[in-house]
Formats: sequence, structure tokens, C-alpha cells
Amino acid sequence: MAISSGASAGLNEQLRLQMLKFATLQLRDPTLAEDAVQEAMLGAFRYADSFNGKAAYKTWVFAILKHKIADELRKRQQLTTVSELDNEGDQQFEEKLFNQNGRWHKQERPQRWSSPDDSLENERFWQIFEACLDGLPASQGRVFMMREFVGLESPEICAELALTVSNLNVLLYRARLRLRACLENRWQQQGDCAC
Repeated sequence: MAISSGASAGLNEQLRLQMLKFATLQLRDPTLAEDAVQEAMLGAFRYADSFNGKAAYKTWVFAILKHKIADELRKRQQLTTVSELDNEGDQQFEEKLFNQNGRWHKQERPQRWSSPDDSLENERFWQIFEACLDGLPASQGRVFMMREFVGLESPEICAELALTVSNLNVLLYRARLRLRACLENRWQQQGDCAC
């Protein structure tokens, strides 16, 4: 069954908006983000014959965008000031999760996931994951995306954001804690999985 040109245009616009959101989070400049998205979509159009269908079209186009973002981040050496790091809010968050001995509070302990492979395939999971990612403090969300989505190495992230490796590791640790807590609260406790 062929997709009509109107439906195709709608899918492309939806994809463009998702790409723009991702690029804006990483580049922190709507104009640069729009440029990166346009370059990625133009690259996808230009090299459409190289798309072999082994991955989803969206995955393929996002891979192009990730390379554009990584190139832009490597070109720029924008500094992030220490004041952008929300250490006080993170400390309160950690106190909510852990007791004075560094052990989990009973009600905050990680829950066992019965079938993570099934969850990964579920579109609802990724919608919740995106909402959880959006809920991270900006500094944590940015370093998490740079590491896990764009695929930059620690030295590249540290150079881009003027962070020490220790500072980067703390931000990544806190981002992962928040994501895990959010996923447990929004995903597993809603009955959306076979727990």
C-alpha cells in the first residue's frame, strides 16, 4: 500500500519537528538547530539511494542529524558556567532517594523489570522516556544526550562544556538516576508493562 503525498508530507513534518527538538536541546540555539535539521534532511534526500532499509527511515535520518550535531559541537567551543549546574536541586533529589548511609530509602528502591526487551519495542515506552528526558535539568539532559544519543566521548563533552571528567560523571550519574526514577513512576506503575 503506497502512502499518499499528503500523508508522506505529514510524516516528514512530524519527523522534522522531532529532529528540531533534539537538535535544539543539543545546540541550544534554535537557528543552529534548524540549520542542522535542514542539512540532515537535505543529506537524506541527496543520498536517498544509499538508504537500504536495514534500519527504519527515522533512525537513518536521525543518524545523519547526530553527525551534523556532533560536527557542530566539535566546531564550537561554547563554555558552560558552573552556575548552570543545579547542585542544590540535585542534592535534595538525592536526599529523597538515599538515606544518610547512602542506601536506598525503602520506597525508592529500584524495581525489577520483568521484560525489558518487550518494553524497548513499545512505542508508549519511548513516549514516556522522551517525557522523562525532557524533565531532566538542562545541564543533565544535555550531557546525557551528548553521550548516549550523539555518541560523543567524555573528553569531547568536557571540552565542549568546560567540565572536568568528575563533574561530567556526576551529571551523567544524576541524569540516569532521574531517568530511572521517572521511568519507574510513569511506566511501570501505570500498568503499561507486564510486571
